[in-house]
Amino acid sequence: MKTSPLPPWPRDELLALSHEALLCAAQERVAQALARCREVDPALPTPKVWFDLKGASAGQAHLGRGGLRFNPVLLADNREAFFDEVIPHEMAHWLVFHLAQGTRFKPHGREWQTVMRDLFGLAPRVTHRFDIQRSQPRPFHYECGCRVHRFTSRRHALVAKGRRYRCRHCDQTLVYRAFVSP
Repeated sequence: MKTSPLPPWPRDELLALSHEALLCAAQERVAQALARCREVDPALPTPKVWFDLKGASAGQAHLGRGGLRFNPVLLADNREAFFDEVIPHEMAHWLVFHLAQGTRFKPHGREWQTVMRDLFGLAPRVTHRFDIQRSQPRPFHYECGCRVHRFTSRRHALVAKGRRYRCRHCDQTLVYRAFVSP
């Protein structure tokens, strides 16, 4: 059964939504994708939805927690792509997991790809191409002999606890620099 993508959300409406309204609209889009999935599996449980994902990931089907997680920064910055691609992508994971022996399927394997193509009418792309600068800040600068490396707060904390990193190009140990001139 081939089908078309979910109906597009009006672009002007999406762009005009406040943060809270955007999160509510995303919940509504999850409900639309769930309705589409229930055409295949009427007993599919409703996932919980959280907007607590950070870093470079746009979304995650968190099967252990019983729901979907989304990155609110990437959602706000990439509204159309989120509604058109990310939410169906995660719902495809949700559906495949709940199919018979779904735990044995590869996350982006043949079954998931089939759901993306045949149920959501989308190309089964695994990764996004969003600008992650705002969602994954790297404010800590480290230097070696050949360049400046930017670390996240998590990696910087590991250095503070004694972990050392080496440059893959010049093999020198990276050294923290509180200020890097432009």
